[in-house]
Amino acid sequence: MAFAFGPFELDEAGRVVLCARQEVPLQPRVFDLLVYFVHHRGRVVSKDELLDAVWPDVTVTDNSLQRAVSALRAVLRKGGMEHAIRNLPGKGYRFSLEAESAQPLQAAEPQLGESAGAIGLARRAVAGQLWLQAASLFESGHEDGALTADDLHDWALALQCLGKPAAAIPILVRAVSARAKAGDAAGAAADAITLSGLHFECGQAAIGKGWLARAEDWASGLNDPPTSALVLWMKSKLAAFDGDPEQALALADTAYTSVRHKDAIGIEAVSLAYRGFYRLCLGDTSGGLADQDHAAALALSSNTLDPIMAGLLYCNILWAARMFGDWARADQWTRGYQSFCSGSGMELTGSCQLHRSEVLGIRGSLGEALSRIQDALTRLTSDAPWSIGDANRVLGEIQAAIGNDDAALAAYDRAYALGWCPEPGRAMLLLARGEAEAAYASLERSLIGKTWWTLQRRGILLAHLALVAAHTHRNEQAESLIRELSGSPDRWPMPSIRALTNEAQAILALGRQDHGAALRHLHLARQLWSSIEGRVQAVRLRLQIARLQFERDDIRGAATEVHAARLIASELGSRKLEADCIALERDIDWATGRRAVAGQRHQLRG
Repeated sequence: MAFAFGPFELDEAGRVVLCARQEVPLQPRVFDLLVYFVHHRGRVVSKDELLDAVWPDVTVTDNSLQRAVSALRAVLRKGGMEHAIRNLPGKGYRFSLEAESAQPLQAAEPQLGESAGAIGLARRAVAGQLWLQAASLFESGHEDGALTADDLHDWALALQCLGKPAAAIPILVRAVSARAKAGDAAGAAADAITLSGLHFECGQAAIGKGWLARAEDWASGLNDPPTSALVLWMKSKLAAFDGDPEQALALADTAYTSVRHKDAIGIEAVSLAYRGFYRLCLGDTSGGLADQDHAAALALSSNTLDPIMAGLLYCNILWAARMFGDWARADQWTRGYQSFCSGSGMELTGSCQLHRSEVLGIRGSLGEALSRIQDALTRLTSDAPWSIGDANRVLGEIQAAIGNDDAALAAYDRAYALGWCPEPGRAMLLLARGEAEAAYASLERSLIGKTWWTLQRRGILLAHLALVAAHTHRNEQAESLIRELSGSPDRWPMPSIRALTNEAQAILALGRQDHGAALRHLHLARQLWSSIEGRVQAVRLRLQIARLQFERDDIRGAATEVHAARLIASELGSRKLEADCIALERDIDWATGRRAVAGQRHQLRG
């Protein structure tokens, strides 16, 4: 059963609590305590009763109950309801909402002119984007057979917004059947396209293709550009999945052109965003970014996009930013998507957590990044199992940044076993461990072929290959790669790529014993990473600069760099970087001490 009180919604069966339509994480016992309080609201509940109800067959003390109550009050405080739990000394607790009461959602009164009962309330909940209420009410009211095709569509939409795509599939199947029986070919095709996408996300490509073919069959009998554009857009996704980006681009372009300025903002914006994505894959960076910015502007200027269509647009832009190493843009869009989810009552999906965790890892919020990627891995099993490999790649990068090398390598191995490329993170870890040749071989393998993954990440992979080539004394190849990347600023303008090429140039300069040039390139690389708040890489480069200054006997300069590096490293939660800072500080202190002793001896001799 689901309940609503104040800004909170409690889904007992789904074990979900929302505050202002955003999920609030609760420990299992704290959730059970809230459920018990809600069911027994308004009366005094003794401590013994609560202990028996929440900790059955477990021996615990009053302290456990006090901690759970304290944790629950902290959650209720988010909605200004911390005083709902009243402590009555010697008696127990009372969950009291005074003028408000926790009501089962289906018991609310319908508005004038609406049908009574759960279905009418569910429709109101959909209109208000109260997805948990809507899903619960549709579930409780569907057995009377009064659900229309639109109701089924909205029920499935609510489930998707709650991050339950697998549960939405059978509801959408019913919606398609109902629309087909009613002769609504356009509606049936649109829902079939949604089913196609959900099955692709679940790794069921054959079923996805079947639903796409069914949608195309319905669309062929219509003269309806938006429906035809939906089919073309989904076919473009399939072409990209099959490794044909040129065909994907052509299909997305046809989809966009067919609905441009025809009052079909949703498919117009999404097809334009995907056209931009495919243009980026094929090297047209400026055109691709322009398409995606235009698509975002279209979406933001419209109030007609449903949350799933808008989510597809956001996710596409986010994915592109991550894959191309455009971290400043990725950060902006992940924040924007989180705000969008909060405003539209959507549950953050596993894919969203995956996007955000990689951005946080780059920016150095390693503890939060690790928590999010672990949550993403749990959610992706049902959300989008095809991307579990990518999540393991990101997990590897976060573990490597923290300093958990073995855990990082295990995550990279899982990514590779799942058919995902673990580069460039795995190669950089191998390089740091002194396995430069293995790192080079791994990066070369990652560039073989013409998969959408390779095309998306080509610039960032080439930049890392240039760096490793310089480390392995493949100087001609390193210089050629640097020229290719630096000579195409319109194609690869990202600061991360320019930072990597500068670092490669620094390694080449060191090979020529040109320490001045090496320092200049390292400083440029550090500044570029700092410009996009890539703090992990910025600290790593500060340490390189400090070591080089130390070797050149610039003790004061080295001390300044390592001090700055350690301040940031302590904030990041990276044991590896902190240990490197401490080791270098000891070397500097030892050298400073030797200088002081030498100076004293010189004075004594004088």
